[in-house]
Parts: sequence; structure tokens; C-alpha cells
Amino acid sequence: MCVCHVDFEEVQITSTFSEEEEVHSAIVAVHQNHVALKGNFETDYNLPPSHKSQNSVFRSTLDLYANVIHFKSPLGVETRHKNIDILVVRESTEGGYSNLKHESVKGVIESLKITPKAKPLHVAEYAFQLAQQMGCEKLTAVHKANIMKLGDGLFLQCCREVASCYPQLIFEGMIVDNTTMQLVSWPQQFDAMVMPSLYGNIVNNVCTELVGGAGLVPSANYGHIHVVFEMPSRQSGKTITNKNVANPTAMLLASCIILDYRKLHSYATSIRIAVLASMENKDIQTPDIGGQDTTSDVIQNVIDDISVAN
Repeated sequence: MCVCHVDFEEVQITSTFSEEEEVHSAIVAVHQNHVALKGNFETDYNLPPSHKSQNSVFRSTLDLYANVIHFKSPLGVETRHKNIDILVVRESTEGGYSNLKHESVKGVIESLKITPKAKPLHVAEYAFQLAQQMGCEKLTAVHKANIMKLGDGLFLQCCREVASCYPQLIFEGMIVDNTTMQLVSWPQQFDAMVMPSLYGNIVNNVCTELVGGAGLVPSANYGHIHVVFEMPSRQSGKTITNKNVANPTAMLLASCIILDYRKLHSYATSIRIAVLASMENKDIQTPDIGGQDTTSDVIQNVIDDISVAN
């Protein structure tokens, strides 16, 4: 059996956020290696208003402007809706996640939503190009331009400008609150989507639950130079760190995307086939999708499937 040798530089991040040097070390490592596989940064809601989200700092420092998640109905997992296939592209460095905030006087918080035209224009170009490459027929721009007429109006304007260069793609705009309602009731109507950071966080969480949960969905963050692959953050509020019950599927599939990105396609295919086969095996599933098995059990099952296939 051929072995794909990949060197890893491992950087540990604590869940307390007291060690900002650790996050800085991780950023330096990505600068050096250009590609990373990232675990979750825990969010502490009790931190003071002046504290900046380490996830936002991580993405903005590395200029990871496009977050991309491909949501597909999984085999072997019971979900309310079937045949979901939605490509979501989210701008990740500006808008509501600019981290420009302060407490002007006691009890008064000012939070700025900055939207330089270059940012939405860039992510719109990326989204349309990716949608075309993926064979999508329609792209939906999610916004709140009916209320935020300047900031979100600019985002929608940029999407319309780019849409004129892709006449083969159907383009529509949809207000974010209507989008979430439509996703819950009829998700199959969506093909590809593009949106600012805050709405992207909301839409991604809705779509994640539609296809079975965060443990099943890999995520990619693309920049001009760097790319970081991860799994969406868990929003349940319950920590499962070091309990050996987390579903490893999303991280394994994120690893496959890394291998494809590095043009190691045969290895990515072997692992992906084994992971998808494991998902269909109802005798080996973690608690989040109705099973009673551990993280280690699922990983071992994937390893066994790869060994048999080779």
C-alpha cells in the first residue's frame, strides 16, 4: 500500500483565550505553511466587550476572505429534508465581523459595520466563478438592503455587477430573514449562495442542522495566499472536549479537501470513500446522529475500510 507522507506542524490553542500568544503562533505557522487544518476556537460569552473574537482575528489577519461550505444531504443519516445540495460562500473579514467596536461610555457600545466596495466585489467574483465551476444554475445573494440601504445595498450592487458577467447563471437577491424561512421550508430551491459575514454565520448554522449537524460538514476558508480547512463551530453550548464522542466526519472530510487542494487526489478519494461508507454504516455512529459509538470507533472503522480497499 502506498503511503502519502505529510508533515504536520501542530499548534495547541487553549479554550480560555487567555493565551493570545498561542493564536499568534498559529497565525505565524499558517503564514509559513500556507495551508492549515484548524480545530474549533471556543467562544467565551463572559469576556469584556473590548475582547476581539479570536476566530475573526485569525481570518482577518490571514485575509481569509471567502468561507466556503458545500451542504449535501448525507447518506445513512436521517434528516427532515432530502436532496439538499447548497453551496454557500460567505465573506469572512468585513461587515458585522470587522471587530471594530468599543464602549464609548459606560453601558453604551458602538459597533461599526465597515463595507469597502473591494471586499463584496471580490467575494462576489469568487462566488460566481465557483458556482460556474461547480455546475450550479442559480446564485442567490443574501442581504438586508431593504433596511441597511447603504452597506447591504453596496453588497447587493456588487453582486449585480458581477452577475452581468455570468449570464448563464440565474441571479436573485433575497432578504436574510426570508432566506432562513425558505431554507427551513424548501431548501431544495437553493443552488449557490453568497452573503456578508454575519448573515453567512446564520445561514451556515441553519444549513448545518438541515444536513445532520456540525460533525458532518467540512468548511474551507480561502485567501489570496493562505487556505484554512476546518469544521463549522458547534453552537449547542455543550462542550464535548476530551470526551471521545465528537463526530470526526467533518474533520476527516476537511482533510480530504486539503489533499485535493495539494493535488493528492488518489489519497483524498480513498479516504473520502471510506468516510462516506462509514456514515452509511448504522452500526458505527456517534451520539450526534443517533449512535452510541466513540470518535475512536468511527476513525478505526474508516482506517479498516481504507486498508481493505487497498
